[in-house]
Amino acid sequence: MDIEDVLSSKTRIKILKLLDQKGQRHISDIARRIKINYTAADKHLRLLESEGILIEYTYGVRFRMYRLNETSEKAEIIQNLIHLWEQNKQPNRSERNNK
Repeated sequence: MDIEDVLSSKTRIKILKLLDQKGQRHISDIARRIKINYTAADKHLRLLESEGILIEYTYGVRFRMYRLNETSEKAEIIQNLIHLWEQNKQPNRSERNNK
């Protein structure tokens, strides 16, 4: 899959940022935090896992956890991009107007 296909989804970007900031999370927690339904979260998580960016851990029969794949060069690059972007983020227009 091409990079633009993986990173073209705002939802996938939110998932990646959440897992970078909060670490390992249960699929239901991911869905709740980014305000999407379980099925949509599952679809995005499976795509990111198929690219090697995430790792899924299953505990018991149905307890699914996801985290960034620490051994994936793609995951490392995405984490670096998130960190650089957040460090250099410009204030939005309303924040600039309030100063």
